[in-house]
Amino acid sequence: MFKAMGKYVRAVFYLITFRIDKASETLRMNPGVMSANYDRIIFEKRSRINQYKDAIAAMIAQEESKKQKLKKITEEIEHLEKLKAGAAAKARKTAEKYNNHPEATKNDPEYLKCQAAFKDFSSTLAEKRARADELEGDLAELVKNVQGHKINIQSQMRDLEKLAEEKHDTVASVLSATEEKQIADIMTGLAEDRNSEELRELRELRGKAGAQARMSRELAGLDTKRAEEEFLDFAQASEANDEFDQLIGLAGKEDTETNVSEKTQIPES
Repeated sequence: MFKAMGKYVRAVFYLITFRIDKASETLRMNPGVMSANYDRIIFEKRSRINQYKDAIAAMIAQEESKKQKLKKITEEIEHLEKLKAGAAAKARKTAEKYNNHPEATKNDPEYLKCQAAFKDFSSTLAEKRARADELEGDLAELVKNVQGHKINIQSQMRDLEKLAEEKHDTVASVLSATEEKQIADIMTGLAEDRNSEELRELRELRGKAGAQARMSRELAGLDTKRAEEEFLDFAQASEANDEFDQLIGLAGKEDTETNVSEKTQIPES
């Protein structure tokens, strides 16, 4: 029993679902609803494109920031290289003072100062160059990504324009197909022709109006002449019948007695 009830409930559910799906499909096929759905899709797509544009704009701003950082580091590298070259030049001058004698030169405080500065500049330069290489790599990847996103968003913008065109074309096609279906259904008797129904109603109204006018004419005495002609026709037919009856001897006795009675009737005083 419970199994049968379960089958029944499922069958009812499938029937309701089918009807809802068919009703939903019919509603979606309505040109007005279809146009509104296209408008909604276009609006949502335009919103996503605007968000995409904002993201690309942020990437471009990041690209510009990295370019400025790279430019600054490049300038610092150039300055450090000059400082490094200056420290080396000064150390060489100090060494010349001692005829390039290694031990005497290395004991000179000025030489030691130049040596320490040269090492510091070299260490800083290595860090700056590594940072510059990193920035250059980031910039190359960022520029590549931005270009790819620009191409993608241009494609999406074209798709958005095509959607607007597709909307009008689709709605027009659905309207045309609906009209063709109605005509085909009418030709095959599957649908009621509303125009034919209206014509039938108009003809019925015309017939009713004619009957009402005819009745009004009869009540107003407009058909009196026609009635008199009918009465004369009946009178002539009656006289012909009386003459025929007299010829064959059917008329007479009753009529004769009636005539005698009328002739012998005593007039009233």
